[in-house]
Formats: sequence, structure tokens, C-alpha cells
Amino acid sequence: MNTTSPTRVNLLIFDLDGTLLDTLEDLWASVNHALAQFSLPLRSMCEVRQFLGNGARYLISQSVGEQHASLSEAVYDAFCSYYLLHSSDHTRPYPGILDLLRQCKARGYHTAIVSNKPDAAVQQLHQRFFADVIDFAIGEQQPHIRRKPAPDMVYAALQRFKGKGIYIGDSEVDIATARAASLPCISVDWGFRDRQFLVEQGAQHIIHLPEELLILLDHPDFN
Repeated sequence: MNTTSPTRVNLLIFDLDGTLLDTLEDLWASVNHALAQFSLPLRSMCEVRQFLGNGARYLISQSVGEQHASLSEAVYDAFCSYYLLHSSDHTRPYPGILDLLRQCKARGYHTAIVSNKPDAAVQQLHQRFFADVIDFAIGEQQPHIRRKPAPDMVYAALQRFKGKGIYIGDSEVDIATARAASLPCISVDWGFRDRQFLVEQGAQHIIHLPEELLILLDHPDFN
């Protein structure tokens, strides 16, 4: 990607689910609502948690299972329709996230969301929770933009702000996305993957609390 970058990091690129927002309960409810429409076995919250990170179609294909794979597209449509109406029933920012984002803005950072969630839901949640603290958001289903771990969405954010960025996420998909985009990655352990799993996936920097991000941003490795 050819873009003029500043010498100092000026853009923080965040994953959404499991990083900024605890979306698990609403996703779980929406998956089971869609499965129930086709009399398919319901999934536990733990199962849905493990299926997250690779986009809604992957979530639904895993939830449906190979035995009923022919129903995946219909279940996916039912899931999307229901989730758009219920994406914030129980979803909330993780504790400390809004304060972190305000401090990032006060320090002069641009901020972006890149998510494998369908773009309509990403835009809805961006406006609902982060309209005043995050500058840009992009999700799956954008023309000519592949889902993570392809770096396309990250490149869109970098291009928009002509930025030098850092990627922040909670999963192995996020680690791979940052690697594909040649960006430093900071992993969080409060989301959908635990600390040991992240270490096993190659995470180099892991934070336990949102305010720890501000400390890392002052480190020479990120500037």
C-alpha cells in the first residue's frame, strides 16, 4: 500500500466485538433465534463465543454444523435480520473503554473500528456507542473489501487518515490481521479469547485493562 505516513503513530485501529464491546449475549440470542426458525439444535453461549471472530457467515456455518449445511444461507439471513433489531439489547462497552477512547482523542489520536461483523451492524453500533469518540468504522460486506485477516479494512482506515497505525484486538484473527497489514498489534485479554490462548497464537503485547493501552502507547516500540 502506498501512502504517506507520519513518523509517529497517529491512528489506533480497534476490533469491535470482544475489544470495545461485549456483544456476546446479543450474538448468542440472535444465533439461537435463527436456529430455532429452522428447528435446529441451539448453541450454548460458550460455543458461540468460540465461533466468533471470522465474520457472521462463519459464525452461522459453525452454529448450523455440517449436517445441516444446506440451511446455512437461510439461517444467516434470519440471523442478520434479527440481529439488526437486537444488536444493543444487552451489548455495552467494556468497563473503562469510553474513558480510554476519550483520552486517546484528547491526545490527538485518530481512531477507527475494523470488524468482520456485517457493515450495517457495525455502523449501527458505532453510532449508538461511539459516535463522538471514534472517527471511522467499517465492517464486512463492503464492495471489494475482504474480511479479516485480509488487511483490506485496515488499509481503508490507514488510507483515510494517511496514518501510521497500531492495531488493537482480542483474538487470533486480530493478530493475523495486524501481521498481514505489517502493523504492531496489542492484544486484550478481556474479550472472547483468554490470555494463554493469545500467547499461543503469538501475541507479543497483551493488556488486561483498557488504561494499560495508554501506558503502552508511550513506549518507544510504538512511536
